[in-house]
Amino acid sequence: MTATPTEHDWKLNGMVQDEQSITRDWQMVNQELIDGVVVHEVKNVPTNYGHLTEIFRADWRLDEFGVDQVFQSVLEPGGISAWHAHAVTTDRLFVNHGRMKIVLYDAREDSPTHGKINQFRFGTVRPAMVVVPPKVWHGVQNINSQPSMLINAVDHAYRYEQPDHYRVPMDTPLIPYSFTPDKKPDALEGVERKTC
Repeated sequence: MTATPTEHDWKLNGMVQDEQSITRDWQMVNQELIDGVVVHEVKNVPTNYGHLTEIFRADWRLDEFGVDQVFQSVLEPGGISAWHAHAVTTDRLFVNHGRMKIVLYDAREDSPTHGKINQFRFGTVRPAMVVVPPKVWHGVQNINSQPSMLINAVDHAYRYEQPDHYRVPMDTPLIPYSFTPDKKPDALEGVERKTC
């Protein structure tokens, strides 16, 4: 005669049940947005030729600023661009190909969300526009096994002579976040991690 399994026969000491991270309609929970940050998810529209994805529309009214420049960055697998901030420029980040982690840190001492971290994973499958206000530190990491592309629609074009671009090293102790590989253990094996 075989023993009847009990409810506890599979449990291991120290196990912890996951907390809810999304709702049944896939909205994030338990992540208060940094003051001034806006996330606007968009849906891919299936077409006869593939799919169409809207990247930016003025009538989304994400902020009150216009678009002065649009550029694209390509990050190789495992590539990281962190940490940087702007004194006056608003970034609008959109992963248009692949998959990236976007991480924000609020170091503004007068902000109601001072010290808060926001972390997002967006890309081809789940596109979204992330609005990053001035003075919020941010970094991006390609967490795809192929190159990923990020579009940025800024309200102030890059000033070649005096860039509104400030940096601290990726591993600075001043930001309580560490970029680490976010793939299956072997997916980034042999891939040199690049920083920019």
